[in-house]
Amino acid sequence: MHPTLPLLAATPFFPLRRGRLETLQVNLGYRCNQACVHCHVAASPKRTEEMSRAMVETVLAFMRAQDIACLDLTGGAPELNPHFRYLLESARGLGARVIDRCNLTVLEEPGQEDLADFLAGHGVEIVASLPCYLEDNVDRQRGQGVFAASIRALRRLNALGYGREGGLSLHLVFNPQGPVLPPPQRALEAAYKREFAARYGIVFNRLYTLANMPIQRFGSQLLSQGRFDAYLALLQGAHRDANLEGVMCRSTLSVDWQGYAYDCDFNQMLGIPLGGGGEPPRLADLLREDLAGRPIGVAGHCYGCTAGQGSSCQGALKTAEAQP
Repeated sequence: MHPTLPLLAATPFFPLRRGRLETLQVNLGYRCNQACVHCHVAASPKRTEEMSRAMVETVLAFMRAQDIACLDLTGGAPELNPHFRYLLESARGLGARVIDRCNLTVLEEPGQEDLADFLAGHGVEIVASLPCYLEDNVDRQRGQGVFAASIRALRRLNALGYGREGGLSLHLVFNPQGPVLPPPQRALEAAYKREFAARYGIVFNRLYTLANMPIQRFGSQLLSQGRFDAYLALLQGAHRDANLEGVMCRSTLSVDWQGYAYDCDFNQMLGIPLGGGGEPPRLADLLREDLAGRPIGVAGHCYGCTAGQGSSCQGALKTAEAQP
């Protein structure tokens, strides 16, 4: 895999500082039942890294100490970590909102037959990646049979009350299939809702459109194709200053499976330390630390969050969507 950090580090970005910490995003490991081309953590069924029970206890201690309002669980497939359910139940017991970034097909994995009921029973918000409403496009990006399994999972979640007005929250995620910016989120959401309802009888709450980051598999692919510089130039050319106020790193702390803390999960994958310098601190060392006002580590990939309508873990940035 071609490294992209040297190229990104040589591309300056605007200085940023952290605001009030609201969300703790925890990567429970890189094992996944899929191996998607655009995956910025390079997850796959062959990966073995996973967070330990001891580190899960540290996560919970941090949530108590910092009064974290939202726990955002990601991976890999976070549900494949053996401590996933314990962490989720404990976080809900603390009164935190819990987000599960689910690839949908994990609901059909052996041993996960009751997973959908478990998530619904604990009021977990599901953010599910599904890059298109057409089978060929999804299977090309995510693997043969992924689309059909995803449709079965969505129908099951709908039957449990997910995606319906007044019910449990179910959001879908769209990533472009190449080095282009995602289309306007509101218009694409309307198309998704129309097509999913008409074709499959499926409903959901929101569609999040995310830009592909020029790191890990996708960045390496761009370098192999000789398209890295052009894509980075596209992101830079589409930058909007208004998006700087809404980027997720201002209010989110990212933690890897070993318990090291970063400004965002993209920096985590690039190895850019919290604040941009020194060694990444362990979460255990930050229990009583006030992170507000501290500098954020930045590099050229950050243009992926500020280009066009903006991109974050919650989809397009509101500041950008309000612009004509």
